[in-house]
Amino acid sequence: MALAIFSSAVAYDPFDPSGSINIKWDVLSWTPDGYVAAVSISNNQMYRQITSPGWSIGWTWAKKEVIWSMVGAKVTDQGDCSKFKGNTPLCCEKTPTVIDLLPGAPYNQLFTNCCKGGVLTSLGQDPSTAVAAFQISVGFAGTSNKTVKPPKKFCLLGPGPGYTCSAANIVPSSVSLSPDGRSKTRAMMTWSLTCTYSQLLASKSPKCCVSLSSFYNPLITPCPSCVCGCNDANNCVNDLKDSSLLQSKTTAKENAPQLLQCTEHKCPIRVHWHVKANYREYWRVKITITNFNFLMNYTQWTLVVQHPNLNKLANISSFLYKPLIQYSPINDTGMFYGIKSLNELIREAGRKGYIYTELILKKDKDTFTLDQGWAFPLRLYFNGDECVMPLPDLYPYLPNSAFYNSYPVSISSSTVLATFLVLVLLVFM
Repeated sequence: MALAIFSSAVAYDPFDPSGSINIKWDVLSWTPDGYVAAVSISNNQMYRQITSPGWSIGWTWAKKEVIWSMVGAKVTDQGDCSKFKGNTPLCCEKTPTVIDLLPGAPYNQLFTNCCKGGVLTSLGQDPSTAVAAFQISVGFAGTSNKTVKPPKKFCLLGPGPGYTCSAANIVPSSVSLSPDGRSKTRAMMTWSLTCTYSQLLASKSPKCCVSLSSFYNPLITPCPSCVCGCNDANNCVNDLKDSSLLQSKTTAKENAPQLLQCTEHKCPIRVHWHVKANYREYWRVKITITNFNFLMNYTQWTLVVQHPNLNKLANISSFLYKPLIQYSPINDTGMFYGIKSLNELIREAGRKGYIYTELILKKDKDTFTLDQGWAFPLRLYFNGDECVMPLPDLYPYLPNSAFYNSYPVSISSSTVLATFLVLVLLVFM
């Protein structure tokens, strides 16, 4: 079993390594002291979304620029504009921070793809909602391609730590089509940069773990103990019914990102994989995602699974599924996500803090087996972060009996013949 599971550590990476957030800055027109630009933020990550409280981006101006106005976004701090008399800029900060507007913003503040509270879906879920944009009017910046300089030290501060941004590079000017598609408009100049995610930078401890079970073994393989850290073991609660715990919940909301239900693994998210049944031509799996965080709802979540039999997925209930075929013709990885208005939200810890689905997979006679941990996933990612699997030696193992759940799992012809001869001897003795 250990050999079969550990082999995944050296196998190819099925997840797209080039997934990133792209920020593009198009100068649309010149003004007496600067320019007007359209800034777009595209989430090109296939299975990692930007969740509430949403994106926020910051940078350092190359010169002494100011922001005169914005549409589709706003700055978090105006800065010191006391030297201006009369016409005061929107922001005088050397290092401004920009955030998205909330839904329902005034009509005169709207811009294409704006006003979603900074929330962006992953590219794999819905490309149309994976993009944000705003318009910005910049002063004291220069009025030509030779005098305007891109900002420096871009950072994506938004959904939390973990993102590192490249320098802004001037690229060929963007070209856009008119609404009727008959004419083109070219930007005065364009610069672009990418921000990539690192799970190690985002958190020193894992954020989710995996537990396993099967119909052929009564034992459950739990998440490893303290796999998400035990430093805050005393900051957990079993429920929030007591008034003192409700006060703790309020305090945690103000001072800490999470208040976890007490568990052995100490993870906010657990994914449970249960091999539910084995039929003649198909087998069934149940996947349950449980939220142990009393302070957080997970919206527009994603679950990425690598398993060699996903290429024969015959039916799925409750969830949506999209295969992630990164290296054709290998098709062993897929993304699960919720159905809008049904289960795209995993509620905070409690009686309703879980969702589940069942998969029916068609057997591949050449590879299907319940032995050596084959029925369990190689890797799982929840919201783009890898979940910790149990040690391979602890996986549910096959019992000595040859029959499971009405149908035999694997019986050789020699075994059948030997059994038949024993029965014959018993009859005639």
